[in-house]
Amino acid sequence: MPSPRSDITALRLSAQRIAAPGDLQTPLDVARWMLALQSQDFPGARWAIGLRLPHATARDVDDALAAGTIVRSWPMRGTLHIVAAEDLGWMMSIAARRQATWAAKRRGDLEITDDQLVRAGDIAVGELTGGRIIRRDALLAAWEAAGIPTTGQRGYHLLWNLAHQKLIVFGPHDAKQPTFTLFEEWVRTHRDLEGDAALAEFATRYFRSHGPATERDFAWWASLTLGDARKGIAAAEGLQARDFGGVTHYLAEGLEPAASGVFALPGFDEYMLGYSDRSPALPAEFAQRIVPGNNGMFLPTVVVDGQVAGTWKRTEGAKKITVDLSEFTSMTKKSRAGFERALRRYGEFVGKPVELRD
Repeated sequence: MPSPRSDITALRLSAQRIAAPGDLQTPLDVARWMLALQSQDFPGARWAIGLRLPHATARDVDDALAAGTIVRSWPMRGTLHIVAAEDLGWMMSIAARRQATWAAKRRGDLEITDDQLVRAGDIAVGELTGGRIIRRDALLAAWEAAGIPTTGQRGYHLLWNLAHQKLIVFGPHDAKQPTFTLFEEWVRTHRDLEGDAALAEFATRYFRSHGPATERDFAWWASLTLGDARKGIAAAEGLQARDFGGVTHYLAEGLEPAASGVFALPGFDEYMLGYSDRSPALPAEFAQRIVPGNNGMFLPTVVVDGQVAGTWKRTEGAKKITVDLSEFTSMTKKSRAGFERALRRYGEFVGKPVELRD
């Protein structure tokens, strides 16, 4: 008889479009469906999109970022995500209310003055106006030249604060370097949502793409108070409540569980990072192994029939990518063959053959 854990993971693999991509055709479709995909690891974030698009390539994701239909920024939790450009503004407005006190304290701790922040914004506007896109190191150098220190975490928090003012936003990558451009020139489509309507949209789309999940999962993920999370759930459309193990979860009406399978997920994938409670997919005894040393860096994972069964590490050479597998428990021959198929799909995405090291 299936356990609540396996019931939850089978439904999540379907909702997240990992096992059932459905009608998603473009990176923009994925961003709209997922609402936000964590992206501090940029190569991993590209694969998180490719994983949900059976025939997409890394170039397709790069092209969408270059076109500005999807963008990277800090819409919530002080963490980088990829979102549809049209959603970034209203999501950041909600997050700003929760993060204003923390942001002010952090600026104080880093000795970033209000005057420095204003001057950094003025310099950014001067450097970027007219559709210009410059690398992060060039923008930091411009601030340093004007006497605004960027050492330590100061540069990062100047960028974060200006992004939350909707002054700057990430542009497309320049080789392996991030770039920035002006928000008002780059983000050309906007959805005007606020108040209860924004909370309802947040809840509808989170549970549609991440359910089954709890109200606490949603509040944590969206940087909301529990009260606001409940408001959003009450006003959301197309959701149903179901009990799993004595806890109320919300999910899209009509969601069907996915078939079993083996998947090679990137680090920081929403399947792991989309919930405050990761125990349905990750047994407690293995939790530390996906974040070695508790350093906040989530390793790529192997998911077998909904459960995290190990981690994988890629080493990229000139002509091929070599993958090392670290199993939590010994994988069956069938599961290992499934993982090799998943790696072949990853190789198609990045445009290089992938070899699993024995």
